[in-house]
Amino acid sequence: MDESKTLNHSKWDCKYHVVFIPKKRRKSLYGPLRQHLGEVFRELARRRECMIEEGHLMPDHVHMMISIPPKYAVSQVIGYIKGKSAIHIARVYAGRKRNFVGQHFWARGYFVSTVGRDEEIVREYIRNQEREDARLDQLELLR
Repeated sequence: MDESKTLNHSKWDCKYHVVFIPKKRRKSLYGPLRQHLGEVFRELARRRECMIEEGHLMPDHVHMMISIPPKYAVSQVIGYIKGKSAIHIARVYAGRKRNFVGQHFWARGYFVSTVGRDEEIVREYIRNQEREDARLDQLELLR
């Protein structure tokens, strides 16, 4: 948790809580796609020298805590992960081989927050997000 990483002339511990959604918040993250997408995200992050510390795929959004070196901008890394994973989804699950122009799986923006010293709280939030959503849905039914 308090493990700093190093570059040539710096020590760093930069972690971010990131949330993004599929286009039109479709509930499309299910079944084999949901099981496979975690591996895809981890591999794409690794290619940018990043590491997904914690993550959870909900049916209509993605939560992750990602460690990004200070030499990369958060927007650059998240854009890379969203873009390459959308291409992967189009190839594997939609059967497209080429021409990905206009093929968008993810919505345009994302939410990001620095984790800082509240890392354990953020980890717990990500782990329990599904349970919390179910609890809130139950409260809505009572109204």
